Amino acid sequence: MPFSSSSKPAEPVDPTAPLVSVKNISLSFELPIYNQDSVRTVFTNALSHPIEFIKRKPKTLIVLENLSFDVHKGDRIGLVGVNGVGKTSLCRCIAKIYYPQKGEIITNGHVRAIFDTGVGIQPELTGRENAYLLSEFLYPTTKNRTKLVEECLVFSELGDFLNTPYKYYSNGMQARLCLSLISAQENDLLILDEVFEGADQFFREKISKRIKNMILKSGAVIFVSHSFEQIHQVCNRVLIIKNRQLIFDGSPEEGQRIYESAHGLEH
Repeated sequence: MPFSSSSKPAEPVDPTAPLVSVKNISLSFELPIYNQDSVRTVFTNALSHPIEFIKRKPKTLIVLENLSFDVHKGDRIGLVGVNGVGKTSLCRCIAKIYYPQKGEIITNGHVRAIFDTGVGIQPELTGRENAYLLSEFLYPTTKNRTKLVEECLVFSELGDFLNTPYKYYSNGMQARLCLSLISAQENDLLILDEVFEGADQFFREKISKRIKNMILKSGAVIFVSHSFEQIHQVCNRVLIIKNRQLIFDGSPEEGQRIYESAHGLEH
């Protein structure tokens, strides 16, 4: 699910409470059983040990283990870790797409999570036409769609390319169009999963200022990224996941030092 939203609670909430409280969550998946034995071996094992054969259980992949942290208004969090460490899975838990087997996640407001900016994009249509389609996914209830989209198109600085088919866009141009739409309206919590990839440095600096302004009007942002260059431009806090657990929660500067030290990298 590339886009996800969760509604505000029906009951009044404490405005001083965290926007999100992750409490000791653990997440795992059962892996299907793949048997590389020959048909003859499988048949023999089934006859020789029928009970054991029937009771075979799929392997369990532990993704996250005993994670706890809070997200407060004004937080711009960079979520860091090597591929496969569970960053996206954690974000999907916060967005109520996955449900952890242990612990709980309490949300205090509206969460918008974006995992794929390309969803709904029609390559044959122009950038302008795709912007209107994307706005339907992101802001289905907006009252003045034309004003919102046109402001985003100006912000993207794509100029005459807006009337060019999207299939001819470079990665950087695609990022400009999508990020301009994504950051158009405030949210209590916005989750962006590696959506900055492809954006040029100038536009990353520009979009980071726009997102900071958005946060001043609303809540917080979680960025999933492998780039500390991007994180330093946008974030005021870093979470690092390693070996299924949260190993650091602090400043981007200290987070980069810890991350590079943990992975044998040099700054």
